Amino acid sequence: MKDRLVTLIGGGGFLGRYVAQELYRAGARVRIAQTRPRDAWFLKTQGGLGQTQFAATDTTRADSVARAIEGSDLVVNLAGTFGSAMQKVHVDGARNVAEAARNAGATALVHISAIGADSDSDSAYGRSKAQGEQAVLGAFPNATILRPSVMFGREDAFVNRFAGLIAAAPVVPVLRGEARFQPAYVADVAAAVVKAIEDPATYGGHLYELGGPDVVTMAELHRWIAATIGRPDRFVALPDALGGLIATFGALPGAPITRDQWLMLQHDNVAAAGSEGFAAFGITPTPLATVAPAWLVRFRRHGRFGRLGAAA
Repeated sequence: MKDRLVTLIGGGGFLGRYVAQELYRAGARVRIAQTRPRDAWFLKTQGGLGQTQFAATDTTRADSVARAIEGSDLVVNLAGTFGSAMQKVHVDGARNVAEAARNAGATALVHISAIGADSDSDSAYGRSKAQGEQAVLGAFPNATILRPSVMFGREDAFVNRFAGLIAAAPVVPVLRGEARFQPAYVADVAAAVVKAIEDPATYGGHLYELGGPDVVTMAELHRWIAATIGRPDRFVALPDALGGLIATFGALPGAPITRDQWLMLQHDNVAAAGSEGFAAFGITPTPLATVAPAWLVRFRRHGRFGRLGAAA
């Protein structure tokens, strides 16, 4: 990997920053390509002098993507959205990236999809992710497709979001408490990305579902977070009828969940039986309980000076 140029589409995002750190350690040159490069300038200090480049890129425009990828040895597409532009980003944008990588002569492409990608999915997110995979393989057949489960890490918007609610609210409503997740540590996913891009002869043309070592329900996750931050277990399970009603207003500012996210919650977010995962990369996935308490401490009453079990 030393001195090879790796372009990270969406490299300043949650997963992208961890992939960049892995690449820095491997001695690669890293080009961060995204709509607002200044949002990723914090990565400058994490690599060596001149090791990081930036490119303003609109994945929905083929010419913009081609300019960003020009001269790249390897490409990783991390771009994703939950908004109204899912078709443009997940499908059209993914195709643009794959075509540009092929035309630039890149030797490997890793495309980040998601567990739940399914062309027959009820949700637009699931359908667009599956269509994006098809578009990528149509343009770059030897691409590696990675489908991580919900990812956790210090900067995540999943575990931290729930912890914030539990710390602030006297009672926390829980939607779809029986829905199951297989959370994956973001650093483990980043390690898999770099292993895949280093060895396209082994991993190219394959699909991997990356789930963590534990499968938990939404209700179990809430209880674990409450215990970890020393907050009372005050949860109210909302019936599906009410959850569906709340989701119908998901387009309004401040809505807790969108209609599409509600549809996604109707299905478990776990790796399919028999699918290849972290083991194929020689990675032992990290349990949530071994790393999350280190950053969730800020949600305790009185922070790291608080006592577990203290009244909230």
